[in-house]
Amino acid sequence: MAKTNKKAEETVTPKGRLFEYAPAPESPAAAGDIQSSYGHFIGGEFVDSSGSEALKTVNPATEQVLAEFAQGTEEDVDRAVAAARKAFTDWSALPGSERAKYLFRIARIVQERSRELAVLESIDNGKPIKETRDFDLPMVASWFFYYAGWADKLDYAGFGPNPRPVGVAGQVIPWNFPLMMLAWKIAPALATGNTVVLKPAETTPLTALRFAEICRQAGLPKGVVNIVTGDGRTGAALTAHPDVNKVAFTGSTPVGRAIARQVAGTRKKLSLELGGKAANIVFDDAPIDQAVEGIVNGIFFNQGHVCCAGSRLLVQESIQDELLDALKRRMATLRVGDPLDKNTDIGAINSAGQLARITELAASGEAEGAERWAPSCELPSAGYWFRPTLFTGVSQAHRIAREEIFGPVLSVLTFRTPAEAVEKANNTQFGLSAGIWTEKGSRILWMANQLKAGVVWANSFNKFDPTSPFGGYKESGYGREGGRHGLEAYLDV
Repeated sequence: MAKTNKKAEETVTPKGRLFEYAPAPESPAAAGDIQSSYGHFIGGEFVDSSGSEALKTVNPATEQVLAEFAQGTEEDVDRAVAAARKAFTDWSALPGSERAKYLFRIARIVQERSRELAVLESIDNGKPIKETRDFDLPMVASWFFYYAGWADKLDYAGFGPNPRPVGVAGQVIPWNFPLMMLAWKIAPALATGNTVVLKPAETTPLTALRFAEICRQAGLPKGVVNIVTGDGRTGAALTAHPDVNKVAFTGSTPVGRAIARQVAGTRKKLSLELGGKAANIVFDDAPIDQAVEGIVNGIFFNQGHVCCAGSRLLVQESIQDELLDALKRRMATLRVGDPLDKNTDIGAINSAGQLARITELAASGEAEGAERWAPSCELPSAGYWFRPTLFTGVSQAHRIAREEIFGPVLSVLTFRTPAEAVEKANNTQFGLSAGIWTEKGSRILWMANQLKAGVVWANSFNKFDPTSPFGGYKESGYGREGGRHGLEAYLDV
């Protein structure tokens, strides 16, 4: 594991050879001007809140306050929904080809401002710049490009002739992929002729507010996109609003349950993308090195702040020792530190609260008898950090095998037969994703058909594309985002 000094950073390989890494920082100035305080974006303008309460967003790598932002009130939500309702009449009446022009324009502006947005996301969220730069921002642009292409083809999407938009969409997004989750929700909503009121997470509001500037830059009609900031109280006011026709939520399963109860008995459409406890299943014929990279990507990408993270490793018993030795060697090379350093693999945990939850669940793993291992490394003195960690000797009864940790913690279980692997993989209340590692194509197809998961990756993990639907079963939610399927939630069919 890397150690930092004033001259250079060094990593010692398993064979003892020394590699030196000069610091490669991205400039925080590239994020552009971060205002000291923000209001809401309603009716195409930045406006003050009707209330006086303000929240703060901090840089999780330094604990420094970045900005204050408004705590949205019910009156603020009323204003935003009214602006969206007013804009809906003209926006929904536009030909799809005209709506597409705005979406294409937004996609291009996102590409042009991608460096700025990537740096801002890393500062506000804590994730490494190489992830925001090489994954998040390309995905954001591709989502707008893709749904721009659908805007004038809705009659041919398979939902019947002349499908109509549902109206005003209330959307609540999480803090782990703030800008990407915004794109996943706003792009299909606008393509289908709906207007939007979006509430970003209270720990990561800055890129959503910067996106509001992009909407103005693109000339988007006023009121088509509205952004109201705040915590769960604001989100609850939005999802409960009687003039919201569609609710889309990505976040924790407990909050998803509360929203489902809240909208029950109403005519609102609802889609939920909730928690996960994905199984990453490695058979004895899998290519070990390739599987190790998939395991690392599956659980340590974005500090494990991924709903579909492969947090349960199911490895065939005959190769357990070989695989774990290779995995530990690979984990020892992961670099934990400054998210703006282009060499960083694992950045900061998003918040003090999330760090406390990860720490508590990891402690429970030890208390219940699992064996904990993490590479030695020197963590920064300020900020929220957690070493990449794996547990062996885990049983299905352990909390770390049952509960979503949402951090860089991997639980290792073993199996002997494919049937046992399926049984253990499905032994969870979640059903969002899974990974299969084997050279046998027939086994992949059989396993994929048996696994109760919305997305199954074969000899890969965390692969996303706007043309492919994403979503879960059981307590991982319902509804799909992405692809043609992602249009249905925003159409009256």
